[in-house]
Amino acid sequence: MKMEANDLIKAHYTSVQLACTDLDKDEWARASATVISRYWSGAEAPQARQAEARIIWSKDALSVRFVCRQDEPLVMSAAPQVERKTVGLWERDVCEIFVAPDAENPQRYLEFEAAPSGEWLDLAVEYKEAGREADWDFNSGMTVAARIREGFVTIALCVPWAAFGREPHANERWRVNLFRCVGAGASRGYLAWQPTRTTQPNFHVPSAFGWLLFNDEG
Repeated sequence: MKMEANDLIKAHYTSVQLACTDLDKDEWARASATVISRYWSGAEAPQARQAEARIIWSKDALSVRFVCRQDEPLVMSAAPQVERKTVGLWERDVCEIFVAPDAENPQRYLEFEAAPSGEWLDLAVEYKEAGREADWDFNSGMTVAARIREGFVTIALCVPWAAFGREPHANERWRVNLFRCVGAGASRGYLAWQPTRTTQPNFHVPSAFGWLLFNDEG
């Protein structure tokens, strides 16, 4: 299947030890920026709601950093807890990545969410014609870090390879999509890197996933 530049993300390889809290590490500048600029429908989102994501891979983990414009009030829990996954996190401000390690079977994918509050959610999902099945007991070992500054929110998540069942090799391709939920009520926005183009907001459309290329470490 042909990969076009607009549906391909190049993950930057690093031999540097990278913690999730290293939000300003130089390695992030070496990773390609992927802009999340459209709603799930395909319509262009206003710049005040757009975000960028950068992806890094190492021998230990897959790391993703989102930098989001934040010109409206945050939608967060008044009493966030970060010790365990937060079911329903998708109803607040959140950034998400769906990853299918088997490019031939994108219907089986992992869902990772992280919020400005530091809350998180991880799920193993299988998409079927009759509806999707989620493993709510899935434990990826993911870590999350977040920072809120005037006009911007930065969110990073790191997932060890054990969560995927294996480590990728250089130049391998996985399937992926990136999302951002922002705002509340009738004006709530559902942004997708690769729009799913469903009638109602829905991120769970494996056929819309783009590609994640693990750049050669050389």
